[in-house]
Amino acid sequence: MSLQRLLGLGVVVFGSLMMSAQAATVSVSNYPLFLLSQAVTEGTPPAKQLLHAGEVGHHGSISPGDIKAIQNSKFVVWFGEPLENNLATTLNSAPNAIALFKFDAFTRHPLRDVKGKAITGTLDPHIWLDPENAKAITRALAVIHSHANPQYKKLYHANAQKFAQRMDRAVAAANKNRPQQALPYWAYHDAYQYMEDSAKLRLIGSLSTDHHLAPKASQLRWLNEQRLAKQMCLVSPSRPAKGLLAKLQPVKSTVQAEDMSNSKDFVNGWQAMAQQIRQCIG
Repeated sequence: MSLQRLLGLGVVVFGSLMMSAQAATVSVSNYPLFLLSQAVTEGTPPAKQLLHAGEVGHHGSISPGDIKAIQNSKFVVWFGEPLENNLATTLNSAPNAIALFKFDAFTRHPLRDVKGKAITGTLDPHIWLDPENAKAITRALAVIHSHANPQYKKLYHANAQKFAQRMDRAVAAANKNRPQQALPYWAYHDAYQYMEDSAKLRLIGSLSTDHHLAPKASQLRWLNEQRLAKQMCLVSPSRPAKGLLAKLQPVKSTVQAEDMSNSKDFVNGWQAMAQQIRQCIG
């Protein structure tokens, strides 16, 4: 199903659900989706967040209370099983669940191996880091929130429009007085692909397929052989061990959580990530 159809037809598939005069509960899965939802619901009751910051969906679990919240929600919005496999058992069969990955409206990239090569038939799930995707997600959330709470429809859509304008300004600010040529970086875990076009970045390679897994010695040698700058920048979701950095010298590192768990506002968080990565690269 296309997102355009969702927006244009007014979520016909949900039309049979009863609308309440009171604020109905909308639940969202993880922290980046909650930040995007907050931008839409500003000035109205917020959505319920199921997963804590740091639990994008690869890790973490839901409690019996969360399952009850899912059952009591008008709609539950999540990205989908490729990212949030810990929610799949509950949400794949939930009649009120909306999986964003099922819509064809978002820019998508395949996963890449540690040498930066695309892996055919895969999906890199971190779609929210693409500013255009973030804007599309807020437009979808405005529609979904409007069907849950039609009394706030105008405000939801106005907020989504305001978010798009702020996002555009953030991308422009991140690239102000910057060279057009994409700058090279290393990643501990390849989670920043969706920022590369808008922030003018170029991945050379990553240390590991998962930030919980230590890199192989052969991969460290390969990265050092692909050094495109005298001092490289390593972008990591958590602080790398000093011993690891010693094997990659000269190197600078910057800690950037892909779920934006260090941010309270999506646009500000995205802009800070882009600026800090660019500063790390130099």
